[in-house]
Amino acid sequence: MSTDTNSLTTEDREFLARPLHGFLSVAAGPVPPQPRPVWFEATDEGAVQLFTAPDSLKVRRLHRDPRASLVVAAPVGERERWLSVAGPATVEPDGARDLCSRLAARYWDLDDPARAGELAEALAGDWVRLVIRPDSVRRYTS
Repeated sequence: MSTDTNSLTTEDREFLARPLHGFLSVAAGPVPPQPRPVWFEATDEGAVQLFTAPDSLKVRRLHRDPRASLVVAAPVGERERWLSVAGPATVEPDGARDLCSRLAARYWDLDDPARAGELAEALAGDWVRLVIRPDSVRRYTS
């Protein structure tokens, strides 16, 4: 069943709390969207956030046109389920390192010295947060 609203439900937040990859698309005018896999987190306020380099193509495109969407799907072997969040995105200068740390702990085994080292390297870099505030939330569950 597919439904459309403008906010995340409790079930949506539970689904988004799993270590799943999302596919981010940003508006690019006449250029077709080029979705990229990303780590993400749903916020208590009902937005979705991720981190990226401040000079990334997605940030440059969002400065020109703030429309973005994130699609998350259940993995193979589970019943079909997906969620799409679309709306204006902002580029926030604060909180990206904390978000990076939380997401690394969700997606990686940080007891693995190699992964812990990768996180340390990542935290030494420059990051910004992208925050999508949904105008539209579409979902499908079979």
